[in-house]
Amino acid sequence: MKLILMQMIYFILPAVFLIALSFMVMNLPAFGAAPKGKRLERIKQSKLYKNRQFQNISHTPNITEGYSTLKVTYDFILGKKDPLLKPLKMIPSVHTDLKKLDKDQEVFIWLGHSSYYLQTDGVSFLVDPVLSLYGSPFKYFNKAFKGSDIFKPEDIPNLDYLVITHDHFDHLDYPTVKSIKDRTGRAIVPLGAGAHLERWGYPEEKLIEEEWGAEVLLKNNIKISFTPARHFSGRKIKQNNTLWTSYVLETPTKKIFLGGDSGYDSHFKAIGEQFGPFDYAVLENGQYDEAWRYIHALPEDVIQAAIDLRAQNTIPVHSSKFALALHPWNEPLQKVTDLGKEKGLNILTPMIGEVLDMNALDHQFNHWWEA
Repeated sequence: MKLILMQMIYFILPAVFLIALSFMVMNLPAFGAAPKGKRLERIKQSKLYKNRQFQNISHTPNITEGYSTLKVTYDFILGKKDPLLKPLKMIPSVHTDLKKLDKDQEVFIWLGHSSYYLQTDGVSFLVDPVLSLYGSPFKYFNKAFKGSDIFKPEDIPNLDYLVITHDHFDHLDYPTVKSIKDRTGRAIVPLGAGAHLERWGYPEEKLIEEEWGAEVLLKNNIKISFTPARHFSGRKIKQNNTLWTSYVLETPTKKIFLGGDSGYDSHFKAIGEQFGPFDYAVLENGQYDEAWRYIHALPEDVIQAAIDLRAQNTIPVHSSKFALALHPWNEPLQKVTDLGKEKGLNILTPMIGEVLDMNALDHQFNHWWEA
């Protein structure tokens, strides 16, 4: 009996320790907060929330049919890596001083991965800023490529609006978002994600927190609409307790689609029919794999999405900073430009930090990823 008791103790103590350690880690500020109180009640009343989680329009498994989670995990961790998974040298980029931009300039500036700064009609927006050196909650894990990390939180000027598409760590970065809190007018987030920002010091009155179908009037007669995406969410073990979204930005002079992470689906055509054509569509193109094509678009899906949206100009993002998939680092840009050329689309590919003049009629950018 004593032996059995001792064996149980030796088994239980490590288990208790691991549970306690996991609880401590998951309660670090970087992991944000779960929705509760009035926010949770609002979520439960949403038509998008069923079976205790937010749902996509179509059935959306995380893993494509014919693939196994075990095999995908093995390939990602232990499988043979492409020699160009990460760049062999510093990637080209240019450090534009965002604080010296004239507020009347109409510009888009890619900051790497899915982070970008734009000014239109006298209003500034910062979308999905991840300006830490790591695309994860932990230092020394998933480090940014050299040359892609030239922008820091302190480079961000006073903002009218911070815009977040969903709460994954490579789109909602705790150090960045906390650092710019006092320089941010208001934050626009999908339903549930406001819990993270409130934990990090953003007051409720600074949050514009809505679900698909909502329309909000912003400064200077600009309207933002919350529109569908095909993805998932979660910073902790529980997934999909916060919503993911794309946005339509309608200004007195332009229509801009802000894509966010999304697999291809019918929502692109529906958005194009309701809001299009678009002057610019910012679409996620990178960190993809056939095994998860339902939640991350392949390059050919990006092209079809641009066609569905009736986009006059398409700006691909979600690449060139972190290795979150197994394709070569520069494959997304090469494929989407080649495919776009075949379809006669305007695919705009500025370097990180390069100014894209949104009033220009003829954009010319080098294939810098081939250098």
